[in-house]
Amino acid sequence: MNTNPRAAVGVASPCTSVCRMDPSTGWCLGCARTLPEIASWAGLDDASKRQVWALLPERRRAMGGRFLGPRRADEDPSGGHIQVA
Repeated sequence: MNTNPRAAVGVASPCTSVCRMDPSTGWCLGCARTLPEIASWAGLDDASKRQVWALLPERRRAMGGRFLGPRRADEDPSGGHIQVA
């Protein structure tokens, strides 16, 4: 029996409730997904969801200041990374 509470939930959505599309990239400014990725999310298996998640950090960096969603603590808003000691 699996007692991990996250196992029942599966892979979380990257949605940040900032739903605005960047016309130059086709990525959401809040989560960096494409419209097809957003629309199909609920039907994707966990492996496919993880594949989408793997694309998001580079997209956030590419959007730079246009990205409106939350950033990781070790991510520089300019798109670089802050060294964490």
